[in-house]
Amino acid sequence: MNPRFLLPILLLIALSSCKTRKYSRNNRQIEKEAKRSNPDAPNYTTLSYIESFKGVAIEEMNLYGIPASITLAQGIIESGSGNSSLARYANNHFGVKCTSEWKGKGYYKDDDQRNDCFRVYKDARQSYKDHSEFLKRKRYSFLFQLDKNDYKNWAYGLKQAGYATNPKYPDMLISTIEKYQLYKYDQPESERQKIIREDRVFTEINANIPKETKKFTPVDSPPSQQVISTKPDSSAVKPDSNVVKPDSATQPQARPQPTSAAPAGTQKYYMVKQGDTLYNISKRFNLSIEDLKTLNNLNDTGIKIGQVLLIVK
Repeated sequence: MNPRFLLPILLLIALSSCKTRKYSRNNRQIEKEAKRSNPDAPNYTTLSYIESFKGVAIEEMNLYGIPASITLAQGIIESGSGNSSLARYANNHFGVKCTSEWKGKGYYKDDDQRNDCFRVYKDARQSYKDHSEFLKRKRYSFLFQLDKNDYKNWAYGLKQAGYATNPKYPDMLISTIEKYQLYKYDQPESERQKIIREDRVFTEINANIPKETKKFTPVDSPPSQQVISTKPDSSAVKPDSNVVKPDSATQPQARPQPTSAAPAGTQKYYMVKQGDTLYNISKRFNLSIEDLKTLNNLNDTGIKIGQVLLIVK
């Protein structure tokens, strides 16, 4: 071999060996920390896992509209009912990776790339709450327009939005939900409750849009440089034809600063602001709710912050 090429190869081998030793040291350190902080960590069955985490799944559902059944099924599948090394040592039940905003420790394992960095949480509850934060971004925004007990369309929609590459992911979620009757933890909401919930969630999604690259793009390692290396998981990439397709018109956009509404008759369009409903908009501009729905091709009374409505017949 040409000596000019041999030196770079030897340097790469040496660097890889150093990283392996670093991962091994941190492996032992984080395992010790996990065992010391929770010496009686349970070995979950699927039923005991559900019993342990149904409460936080319901809390997150009521806050954001993510069906509790979906969250629990994802946790069961992605953490092996809480028994995977990622769940046991990193309290990471959903495979959320490190980003530049993440200031905690990192747990390294082969995934999309060799030694991908995954977040280490102080407890499983923090992992569940961070899972909700992970979903509150533009690519998943159309899902929050679904009813919070519509687990089937949530399952198909997650695959459509690119949450998982496994083509059977929606079927895996639905099968798990129905096998363990997780749908019994989902709760319906009134039309008014749904509008209020959507208004709050879309406000947060809109606020996240300018920061999405920083908040959600994986990085090689967190600032703490605490890492563990584990074996890879297998997955396949294949499009699924039986999924909910997001309507680009319903995706939230960065919201312009709304202006005060002008008197009726002096403007043709109105931008929806926080607290608006079709009812109060119709009263403000001397229209009926049905007129507003007809003018704007609305099938129901749900409207979003930043949505522009035609208000002149």
